[in-house]
Amino acid sequence: MSAPCVALPERLRLEWFARVVAWQRGHGRRGLPWQGSRDPYRVWLSEVMLQQTQVATVLRYYERFLQRFSDVYALAAASLDEVLALWGGLGYYSRARHLHACAKAVVQHHGGVFPATADALATLPGIGPSTAAAIAAFCWGERRSILDGNVRRVLARVWADAGPDAAAHRWWWNTAQALVPADASADDMAAYTQGLMDLGATVCTRTRPRCADCPVATLCAGHASGEPTRWPARTSRPARRTETWWLPLYVRADGAWWLQRRPARGIWAGLWSPPVLREEAGLRAWLASHPDVRAEWAPVIDHALTHRDLRLQPVCCRVPLADAAVAPNAPGVLPDQGAWWVPADAFALGLPAPVRAWLQALGAGERASSSR
Repeated sequence: MSAPCVALPERLRLEWFARVVAWQRGHGRRGLPWQGSRDPYRVWLSEVMLQQTQVATVLRYYERFLQRFSDVYALAAASLDEVLALWGGLGYYSRARHLHACAKAVVQHHGGVFPATADALATLPGIGPSTAAAIAAFCWGERRSILDGNVRRVLARVWADAGPDAAAHRWWWNTAQALVPADASADDMAAYTQGLMDLGATVCTRTRPRCADCPVATLCAGHASGEPTRWPARTSRPARRTETWWLPLYVRADGAWWLQRRPARGIWAGLWSPPVLREEAGLRAWLASHPDVRAEWAPVIDHALTHRDLRLQPVCCRVPLADAAVAPNAPGVLPDQGAWWVPADAFALGLPAPVRAWLQALGAGERASSSR
């Protein structure tokens, strides 16, 4: 690699750390509900929610989660469906499953007390090295640096080196840690950790870095080059593709909905939804052979995921109560993974955000019709 060794000059290390700490205290994000807390449960919850999610979005969920699950015992005692139901809309649902598994592990194996070191925290479900370092720094002042995508971008620009080779990941971890003074106080570690997060998220952004507002601009080789966005090197991303899914919602005459749990892996893993069909023909053929089932085609829902776009075609298939037994034999139905749910109970399940929105609109429409 062309970047320098992690044996950094002492002056650079002290100046870097001091500048980030001072900047955070004067210009960093403040007033967020999880800031200033040394409760590992609250810090852990916020760190997991903030993974790949904007602060503005997390703010809508964090307090609601704490109201329902006030501590790790309450979260561990809840069902996974309860957790997924509250998580709906935050995306990356594997985080919710890991959150639930982690709470159970803390209660069952650690007596409800989070381990107090980054190394021990990293052994828990869903807690990676950077999240573990953040929790340890915020809660116990451990002198351990974080290294999420934002921080790695900052460091890559400071050294004007993308670190493309196989050893780069470990090199950046060593570099990040070498920038932490051995005598850093607990308060400074909390400010430094928050400062790194704020710097990467609000100043040293991916496409339009605000170098004039950066506290370490004079230490940054990327800034000196005049082209800071050259670093880090952009990795190739898979081409976006569009998939069309048909969602037949089988509705009994008494108003119950057939929903089934999605597979443990893949899109909407572990959530509940109507059956998913990749082809329209089978549904059309089944409806043609069941003339007593009234089909109502709802407007298409466009739903963007990280690397693909979904075009969702909801279809409300109203099954006469006398023929309700046909639903388990209908297209896409998996009898061993689904059940009939009355709407009030269905909304307590973990539902994908676009499915929940459609079902809420459907329910509101039916209530309005019945009140006329």
